[in-house]
Amino acid sequence: MILTSSCSNSPRTVETSNGKDGWLKGTDSEKFDVVANQLRGFDMAMVETSYRYQELYWAGQDENWEYALYQLEKIRKTIENGLERRPKRAESAQRFLDVSIPEMEIAINAKDTTFFYESFDLFTNACNNCHAQEQVPFFTIKPPLSRLSPVRK
Repeated sequence: MILTSSCSNSPRTVETSNGKDGWLKGTDSEKFDVVANQLRGFDMAMVETSYRYQELYWAGQDENWEYALYQLEKIRKTIENGLERRPKRAESAQRFLDVSIPEMEIAINAKDTTFFYESFDLFTNACNNCHAQEQVPFFTIKPPLSRLSPVRK
């Protein structure tokens, strides 16, 4: 790869493209656009959140409280990262970040399965309320029925 360095603010094209298979081509600005397109908006954040929501549920069932806290923190981070890409979602997500996640954290730290499930129901309702605020009420969330993860306590 040939690297060029410049003090100017003009876009530059590198003779060879970045990436293992050379899929990033063009100026630095064009490459950033390609990467931004790959990251997409909030939908990819919701895919990860869905996975971690399921893991959180099974962690509670297993009373694997450390794993539950880990998943809850990843949910928080995933939503925050998604909001960087789509700040227009911030208003509906803020209550979830400021109230629902801390309440779920209290339930996990209590290490009480009954309290966990009660809190998880409220957490799920908060997901659905956020979806309704975002005009996608057909994204109805419910606790998982089957376990796909190999993680067990």
